[in-house]
Amino acid sequence: MTEHVDLNCDMGESFGPWRMGHDEEMMEHISSANVAGGFHAGDPTTMRKTVAMAKEHGVAVGVHCGYKDLVGFGRREIDVSPDEIHDELLYQLGAIREFCRLYDMDVQHVKPHGALYMVAARDEEFSRAIIEAIQRTDDGLHLFCMKASVTYELAKKMGQPTIAEFYSDRGYNDDGQIVFTRSVAEELDPDEVGERVVRAVTEGKVKAEGGADIEAASDSVCVHGDTPGAVKLAEAIARKLKEGGIEVRPLGRAKQRV
Repeated sequence: MTEHVDLNCDMGESFGPWRMGHDEEMMEHISSANVAGGFHAGDPTTMRKTVAMAKEHGVAVGVHCGYKDLVGFGRREIDVSPDEIHDELLYQLGAIREFCRLYDMDVQHVKPHGALYMVAARDEEFSRAIIEAIQRTDDGLHLFCMKASVTYELAKKMGQPTIAEFYSDRGYNDDGQIVFTRSVAEELDPDEVGERVVRAVTEGKVKAEGGADIEAASDSVCVHGDTPGAVKLAEAIARKLKEGGIEVRPLGRAKQRV
């Protein structure tokens, strides 16, 4: 029986006067925050304030690294080399790490964002660039990814601590991968989403878009901050998990390799 699970959310995605998400309200329900590193979203003040809120709420912090694409919110594929992805991850990780140091916090994880997440899921060179950037700087970080991905398989081979993510507010195809979308227009039913998450966590199953039950790994559950009704979804997920006797809590630091 699963006794606990991490609940994560993409945060710190506002930029200048442009507001995105409901970070303060979401912090009440989650255990890990994926803080935008400034390339797909975020700015220095937003990063600092988001880390400060996480500290106040006892929420762990990871870097949400994406393509350098503020206009497209990191949800467009950009023609860059694996070397650039490696260096851009280091840049974004460094920014988040310094704000964490300011509040006496550790960085817990790395989670690629949007199109970069999906490209790496099928591309070994991009996945290797991400993993090598982590291992060259701090191999005690968890790497978040789908279990049905090249990233997950390669990270396991390379000995990188890896967290299989379940997406509460996205559909799955029959291959066990999320159905990528640039935006979600409709509000989802919070109780249905909560029950879907509990089933994934306790049974390791989810119903795919084709109607069949497929395997669904869930070391951590993601709820997107920009999904319509996100706060209601996060509240329902946390409540349903609690009713099922499952504690929502951070992962903590991974054990560093010897």
